[in-house]
Amino acid sequence: MNAARTLTRELEQRILVPAVEAVTSDGRKQRWEKHKQERRAELTWGTIEALRDLGAEAGMDEIASHIGVSKTVLYRYFADKNDLAAAVTVTYMESTLLPKVTVALTDDLVDYDLVRAVIGAYVETVAEDPNLYLFTTGRTAGSLSIAHTERIFTGAVASTLEARLSARGALTSGSRTWAAAIVGAIIRAVDDVLAHGDGSSAQLVDELTMLVWGGIVGIVTRNGDPAAFAADPLPMPPIETEDQ
Repeated sequence: MNAARTLTRELEQRILVPAVEAVTSDGRKQRWEKHKQERRAELTWGTIEALRDLGAEAGMDEIASHIGVSKTVLYRYFADKNDLAAAVTVTYMESTLLPKVTVALTDDLVDYDLVRAVIGAYVETVAEDPNLYLFTTGRTAGSLSIAHTERIFTGAVASTLEARLSARGALTSGSRTWAAAIVGAIIRAVDDVLAHGDGSSAQLVDELTMLVWGGIVGIVTRNGDPAAFAADPLPMPPIETEDQ
C-alpha cells in the first residue's frame, strides 16, 4: 500500500503538478496578451486624437502628454514610433476611410452619381482628418497597411465596374486595370493637394469626377473593347481659331 501511495505521489509530481502549472501559466499569458491588445487599442485611439489636435509631425513626447501617459508607457506597448504609426494607420484605414468609401460604392445610385459619391467619400474623409491622413501616408511603417487599403479599394471599384459593364453587355476584361487607374488618380490627386495646400475639396471632387467620368463614358461608348476604341477613338473637338 505504501509503495502504491509513493508511486501516486511521484506521478503527481512528475505529471499532474507540471500540467497544472502549465495551464496556469498559459492562462496568465492569455490574460496578459488580452490586456496588452486592449491597452494598445486604447493608446492607438489616444494617439489618433492627439494627432488631430497636434498635427502630423507630433513627436512621442507630445503624443504621450496629450494622452496623459508617460513616453515609457507608450514604449511598453509599442516597440517604437514606427510600430505606433503602423497601428494608427491600420485603425484609421479600417475604421474610417474604407467604410465610408465602401458605403458610397454600395449605394444604389445612377452611374454618374455613384462616381461622384465614391470620389466625394474619399476626398471629404481625408479633408475631415488631414493631420491623421498625412501622418499615416507620410511614414514607411504604414506603407503595407496603405497598400492593403488601396488593393481593397481597387478591388471594390473593379467589382462595381464589372457589374455595371456586364449589365450593358460590354466587355469587362479591363475592369481591374481601369479600377487601379481610377483609384490611383484619386489617391495621388489628394496627396498632391495636401502637399501643396491649394484648392478646396469641392473643387477636387469636381475635377476628379470630370476625369473619371470622361474615361468611363469612353469605355462604355466602345463597349469596353480596347481594340474598338483604338480603331475609332472618341473625337477631340477642334481648336477654335480666329478665322472660325
